[in-house]
Amino acid sequence: MAGERITMRTGSYSIILMIAVMTAFFPPEAAALPSYEQVKASYRKSEAVLLDRHGAVLHDLRIDPNGRRLEWVSLRDISPSVIRAVIQSEDRGYYAHAGVDWRAAASAVISRLFTKTKRGASTITMQLATILNSEYRPLRARKTLMQKWDQMTAARELERSWSKDAVLEAYLNLVTFRGELQGIAAGSRGLFGKAPHGLDADESAILASLIRSPNAPAGTVGRRACLLALSLQAGDRCRDIQDLSQKILTAPYAVRMDVALAPHAAAIIMKDADRSRSSTLDSSLQAFASGVLQQHLTTVRSQNVHDGAVVVADNRTGDILAYVGGIGSGSSARHVDGVRARRQAGSTLKPFLYALAFERMILTPASIINDSPLEVPTATGMYRPANYENDYKGFVSARTALASSLNVPAVRTLMLIGPDDFVQSLSRFGLSHLESGDYYGPSLALGSADISLWELVNAYRSLANAGILSEMRFTFNAPKSKRTRVLSESSAFLVSSILSDREARNLTFSLESPLATRFWTAVKTGTSKDMRDNWCIGYSSRYTVGVWVGNYRGNPMWHVSGITGAAPVWLEIMNYLHKNVRSMPPKPPSGVSMQEVQAGSGDGPARTEWFRTGTEPPVAGQAGIEAEKAGRRARIIYPSEGAIIALDPDIPVENQALFFEADTDGADRQWLLNNKDLGPSGGPVLWRPATGSYVLTLIDKEEQVIDSISFSVRGEAMGVQR
Repeated sequence: MAGERITMRTGSYSIILMIAVMTAFFPPEAAALPSYEQVKASYRKSEAVLLDRHGAVLHDLRIDPNGRRLEWVSLRDISPSVIRAVIQSEDRGYYAHAGVDWRAAASAVISRLFTKTKRGASTITMQLATILNSEYRPLRARKTLMQKWDQMTAARELERSWSKDAVLEAYLNLVTFRGELQGIAAGSRGLFGKAPHGLDADESAILASLIRSPNAPAGTVGRRACLLALSLQAGDRCRDIQDLSQKILTAPYAVRMDVALAPHAAAIIMKDADRSRSSTLDSSLQAFASGVLQQHLTTVRSQNVHDGAVVVADNRTGDILAYVGGIGSGSSARHVDGVRARRQAGSTLKPFLYALAFERMILTPASIINDSPLEVPTATGMYRPANYENDYKGFVSARTALASSLNVPAVRTLMLIGPDDFVQSLSRFGLSHLESGDYYGPSLALGSADISLWELVNAYRSLANAGILSEMRFTFNAPKSKRTRVLSESSAFLVSSILSDREARNLTFSLESPLATRFWTAVKTGTSKDMRDNWCIGYSSRYTVGVWVGNYRGNPMWHVSGITGAAPVWLEIMNYLHKNVRSMPPKPPSGVSMQEVQAGSGDGPARTEWFRTGTEPPVAGQAGIEAEKAGRRARIIYPSEGAIIALDPDIPVENQALFFEADTDGADRQWLLNNKDLGPSGGPVLWRPATGSYVLTLIDKEEQVIDSISFSVRGEAMGVQR
């Protein structure tokens, strides 16, 4: 022991002697250290700032995984108790020395000689020099003599060019307090959840005690903070300080950001960013949409609804104005982006199905489709589509079938088009990752495909843009998107006309519902199988809004429909967008015309209807018109003028029949079909349909024409040979 003590003393005296000699014969030279202005300018937060379209801060997103650094804090914005505690703990003579505290250095050597206490002598300025230049950091457990000398030299140079306040401010912003928490802002927010100016004496003592050993156990830090508080004559606060230290340092810390409105959008936009980045988002709209979604989910939580998402896009530019991927801490999976997650689309695909039927001139909005029980054989068994209300409406127009979201007519329409052709059409609208038509079968008509809200909103936006598809964007400097026509302007107009028709929607949704706005909108809801997903997608002349609600874990909701699920959120956002903005219906394009049609059974009175040019029904014969003028009430009730009858390919031809019905005014009348006698019209006449065009005529006993209509039959029934 004696030998070791003599060796230690000899080594320590040598250090003092060498420092004295080096000080005398090697005066310090200018160290290659930056200025205060350079240090502050080069400081980088570990978070990048996302700005909205007006320059307002929208979100802070962490981009540096190596440390947590928040904003640079000026000395005047740091609690005085922190400054006192740090100086007392790390450098009591801070304001008296010029970078090196020689008296403290000598005391440290003496302590090592006589008490074996490892007392540090690095001033705050010396520690800052080490932070700024990694060459001063020890290669092993302790610094070498030359490293110590270079550190002291750098500290003295810093004190020549920096003010004391500048040195202390930089030190507090760069020093590590705990784990990855670097700087006073991260330490204060991460450990105590408050800004640096709000720290009290106990919290300041704990933070100052962490500098010496940031990852020390809570008990050790508490004892150090207790002694520090006593040395500051703060009274005997030991019990409170130790309790606080135990509470804070044994629990996971979390840095709560000041602005966190768009976490999912920020993760996309700021993926490769190193600083701030502007976006097309609107912070006011983003906050409103988030708040409305969260509030509504609270009201339906008892119905097992926990998650939701919202997208708002500008129709013309494709600018994303709001992107709500979830509701944060209230979500069942807060990190899941509900906008990009793929879920069953439900009835939101029906507009594209009917659009394709209009495009190919297979149907018109006036076409009559039979909404009655249907069985379709599939590889897995018999498929039996049913409406949401589990009832059937009989013969309805295509307009009513789409607007009221009837399921059986949609399946019948898909059978006319073919699932593969429908899949190809959906792909042209930007709906990706689809399987083949055979994979879905007839259920594709009811939205069995998995689609994201992002894709659906842009597909509906193409309807709003008269059939033109382009990409949506988050930033103004995004590459210009290619504009592609995916649907004729006339077919897009017909779909928009139907989706905005309150009366046609009334059969299922009633005239007054969250789908009815005081300004022009076209909207569609959708609910997936077993009520796992609920959608509401719609557009005005200016904006497209999409809302999804459900559960990320796939749990079914309880008694949630399109009206009670997503639609209320959609309505509130649309009303917000159009507080001071008008929305007018689209002007009819050159490729459409309007004509009066007689409604089918159960589909209301005669009305005017839009048709693509070339699909208009022929006007009734003059004899029929003259008979009507003469006061005769006899007329053909079904089929209606211009009706297109669709044969079902999955039902044997012998099981399919069409009935003709007329109001005969009690007189004897006779049916003619393409001038062939079908017999008297005293009751409904059943006829087995075959593909072709037909003229159905009602004549009296003098063989005078009372009424005449034209209709067509398309498709093929099971068992028909060609």
